[in-house]
Amino acid sequence: MDKADDATPGEPRLAVVVVNYNAGALLADAVAAVLASGVRVEVVVSDNASTDASLEELRARTGGDDRVRVLPNGANLGFAAGNNRALALTTAPYMLFLNPDCVIAPGTLAQMLAFMEATPAAGMAGCVIRNADGSEQRASRRRIPDPWIGLVRLLHLHRLWPRLTAGYRLDLTDQPLPDTPVVVEAISGSLMLVRRAALEAVGPLDEGYFLHCEDLDWFVRFRRHGWLIYLLPQVHAVHHQGACSHAAPLRVAWHKHRGMARFYHKFQRESHHWVFNAMVVVGIWVHFALAAGGVALRRLLGGYR
Repeated sequence: MDKADDATPGEPRLAVVVVNYNAGALLADAVAAVLASGVRVEVVVSDNASTDASLEELRARTGGDDRVRVLPNGANLGFAAGNNRALALTTAPYMLFLNPDCVIAPGTLAQMLAFMEATPAAGMAGCVIRNADGSEQRASRRRIPDPWIGLVRLLHLHRLWPRLTAGYRLDLTDQPLPDTPVVVEAISGSLMLVRRAALEAVGPLDEGYFLHCEDLDWFVRFRRHGWLIYLLPQVHAVHHQGACSHAAPLRVAWHKHRGMARFYHKFQRESHHWVFNAMVVVGIWVHFALAAGGVALRRLLGGYR
C-alpha cells in the first residue's frame, strides 16, 4: 500500500460523491447505507437543482449527521460536472462515485477498500450491480463499446450466432461470475470506487458529456494511464436504474446518443477511414431517431388509454 493512500487516524478514508437530481426517497436510502457501512466516510451530495423532496427526506433520515454535506449547484449541470464540482470539498484517499438510486449492501465498502489498499495497481473498482429482484444488471461488467459491438447489439446478432459473436458482446452478464476479483474493461458507472492518486493522474470526468458515456471515457483514460479496473464479485449493490431520468426519456436518449458520438470521436475515429466514421455517426443519429419515434409512439398510445 502506498503511503499516499493512508488516511490519518480519525479522518475519512473514503469520500462519497452523490450527484442528485430528483431521486426521491432513494437518495436517503443510498446515503444511509453508506453511513451505516462502518467505514470512515465523508459524503457530498451534489444537487443539480432538484425540485422534489429528495433533500428534505435526506435531512430527515440523516438527522444532521456532520459527515454529510449538500452542495447546491443551482442548475442541472449533468453527471460529470456535478461530480467534478464536489472534488475540491473532499480529502480522503479514496473516492466513491455513487448514483443516488444505488444502495450498497452491508460489508461492500469495507471489502472494496481492503482490496484497493492491497492492490496498488488498481485505479478503480466496481462490485456486482444487481436489480431489485436480485438479478445482475446488464452494465455490471462489460466491454468498451466499438462499432462492431454496437452493430451486433443493434441487429441482435448475438441471438442468431451466439458463438460467432461471443467476442463482440457489450455486456458480460451472460457469463458466470468469477470467484475472485478480475480485471475488466468497464464496470457500472453507478458505483465507481477510485483511488485519488489515480484520479489526479488521469484527470476528472469529461464535462463535455452531460449524461451517459462519461464513465466509458474515464475507463479508457484510466487504462491508457496504466491503471487497472477491477470487478469484485463477492460484494454487491442494488441499482434502481433510471430513478433520476424516467421523467424525460427523450432528453435522456438525446444525451446518450450525443455521448456516444463524442466518445467515438475522441477514442476510435482515428483508427478508421473517414467514410466509415461518417457511417458510424449517421448510424448513431438514425438510432436516436428510431428511439425518439418509439418514445413518441408510446406517449401517443398512452394518451388513448
